[in-house]
Amino acid sequence: MKEIMCIIRLNKVNQTKNALAEAGFPSITCRKVLGRGKKSLDKISKEFADAHNEVYSGFSEAFTEGRRLIAKRSFTIIVNDGEVEKAVETIINVNKTDTPGDGKIFVLPIEEAYRVRDGKSGEEIL
Repeated sequence: MKEIMCIIRLNKVNQTKNALAEAGFPSITCRKVLGRGKKSLDKISKEFADAHNEVYSGFSEAFTEGRRLIAKRSFTIIVNDGEVEKAVETIINVNKTDTPGDGKIFVLPIEEAYRVRDGKSGEEIL
């Protein structure tokens, strides 16, 4: 089993949730998170404005402070080992805009999993 954790833009939450469900991954956990990448915010704002030929409302406000944390969403899904590529591709296809801030995906091993209701364990509980 693997845990797939992804951090995505706020405006992609419903599209990602729906795409994952359609791909066979209806079970997700979604959290509100704040963070930022390693790129300088000045460079990001210039690249974003250049890529879109405009600055969206609220965009300049979010980037007025050099170390400001940006609101994002973190999704977590647990999948069988053979399903990782399909889930990752689904997330990328929905969230890729070719601009900084599209997100990150992390894949981690899960040693064991238990269902609280009946105590069963292993891949059968997914």
